[in-house]
Amino acid sequence: MVVEAGAFDELQGLIERDNSGIDLVLLDLTMPGARGFSGLMYLRGQYPSIPVVVVSANEDASVIRRCIEFGASGFIPKTLAVEDMRTAIRTVLAGGTWIPPDVDLAAGTDPDTSDLVARLSSLTPQQMRVLMMLSEGLLNKQIAHELSVSEATVKAHVSAILQKLGVESRTQAVIAASKIELVNLAGQSAPG
Repeated sequence: MVVEAGAFDELQGLIERDNSGIDLVLLDLTMPGARGFSGLMYLRGQYPSIPVVVVSANEDASVIRRCIEFGASGFIPKTLAVEDMRTAIRTVLAGGTWIPPDVDLAAGTDPDTSDLVARLSSLTPQQMRVLMMLSEGLLNKQIAHELSVSEATVKAHVSAILQKLGVESRTQAVIAASKIELVNLAGQSAPG
């Protein structure tokens, strides 16, 4: 069975309704409702048993490296030949990881960015959702309504996010999260 979602919220709904029937998620980094790697991080945290393969027009090695660091089981460039795409998907479905053969994951790692990646990866799925909503400019009250939790719960999540990211304000948390997106998705010439 193949299902398609045009936005991240729609994807979440599909997975929540029947995550036992999902063998694989093909995720576009520029999918509406998910900024950069936040959607990938959320899916990996919330549904660790479902492999996620990023499909993107951006073939920058640092983007591919970040995808794998954030838990993607593979990365398929949109320019890849159809038969190679089949091979990549079969590899992931068999439990492996697939990246383009010409990509060196060890080359060009930046210690500051790697540290930020590690801190962002320490967020729980709910904290990642709250951070995504903070990035959209939502207030605690709006986030509480969207997540069907109390404002006190949202405040607790925000406090945990600030502590894990080593920042002092919501604005700094959003800036830290956007650094990953800007550093790694900059130079993307086509939607992703």
